[in-house]
Amino acid sequence: MILTIFLAVVFCASITLMLISAVAFVQDKRFFSSAPKEAQEALLPRDQELFYGAKTIGWTLMIFSMLMILGTGVISIWDGFRSGFTFWQFFLRFVLIFDIYKIYDMVCFDYFLLMKFHFFQFYFPEVESVYKDRKYGYNIRSQLLKLLVIFPTASALAAWICSLAQ
Repeated sequence: MILTIFLAVVFCASITLMLISAVAFVQDKRFFSSAPKEAQEALLPRDQELFYGAKTIGWTLMIFSMLMILGTGVISIWDGFRSGFTFWQFFLRFVLIFDIYKIYDMVCFDYFLLMKFHFFQFYFPEVESVYKDRKYGYNIRSQLLKLLVIFPTASALAAWICSLAQ
């Protein structure tokens, strides 16, 4: 259980690193496909780097973040095989990692970074009007769908595959 919590923390940290890299350094519109349509339309292309080497730093951090995410998956599966996990143990591990991440995403990213601290708006001030009168992010329905349906279903599928592979 301690390893599962640690892996969830690593997963959250890697997603945070990816978000910071995409928003602050790379600044490519393609990374904001989950933003509301009106925010996507308001985004202006960033042809010029924030500073020399910003995109290189951003892409390096994003690759490192992706490796951390991959490592989280590999370690969680490898440890489950090593420990002789059952379907339910794999399922619990996967669903905990995903749900801890989703709750972290909803609280830290959508509420604090987006609405309270205006992190995204600092780098993309043209979207300030889109988020001006909102009390919470923009996609609570899809967030809850992921938390309550999609992630448990994906966890069950992954646990089933891992159980078969043992």
